[in-house]
Amino acid sequence: MPVFDLSVTPLREFNQALHDIKDGANDTAFEVVNPRGHHSVAVGIDAPVSVEVKGSVGYYCAGMNDGGTVTVHGSAGPGVAENMMSGTVVIEGDASQYAGATGRGGLLVIKGNAASRCGISMKGIDIVVHGSIGHMSAFMAQSGNLVVLGDAGDALGDSLYEARLFVRGSVKSLGADCIEKEMRPEHIEALGALLEKAGVSDAKPEDFKRYGSARTLYTFNIDNADAY
Repeated sequence: MPVFDLSVTPLREFNQALHDIKDGANDTAFEVVNPRGHHSVAVGIDAPVSVEVKGSVGYYCAGMNDGGTVTVHGSAGPGVAENMMSGTVVIEGDASQYAGATGRGGLLVIKGNAASRCGISMKGIDIVVHGSIGHMSAFMAQSGNLVVLGDAGDALGDSLYEARLFVRGSVKSLGADCIEKEMRPEHIEALGALLEKAGVSDAKPEDFKRYGSARTLYTFNIDNADAY
């Protein structure tokens, strides 16, 4: 396993090594030590590699991830997994603002708390937060799932489209056009599978409430539901 020490190796050199990986490469697992809060660690991965980051990171860690598995053994600054396409990103600590912003696929797991605007404009990503989230989370979220084992701050799901929000704890307030919805059997089943995938063993899907769009702020036609 190649080990990159960012106290002596330029970050650009590490990221370039990830971008240079070709099909059939022998090195598909990497370790990063002394990240020292660097920004843009492990951005732009487009191969099925794994990266273990031993410490906390700054802005945009694992941004644009497409197929990689990135684990941060620490906390992450703003924009972790921003615009992720596929793969898995795990933050063992807390995450700052707009975690998973505009994410189009893959799974983001935050084992601590997430700050404001978690999942803003999400477009298919699944986000599981073991702790609580801040205000304006899932603002204009279009599709995907945001799962919160703790509490949610003000204006959850403001201007929401068709993303599904599941919160086990309390919600300080709901944003414009966001309402509580019925937890039907298909939601219980889907949430249970997502909790298992995210390694959550101390919560049952029946413990959660579901929130979604009231569909009054945009033109919605049930015949086109598959397109949203």
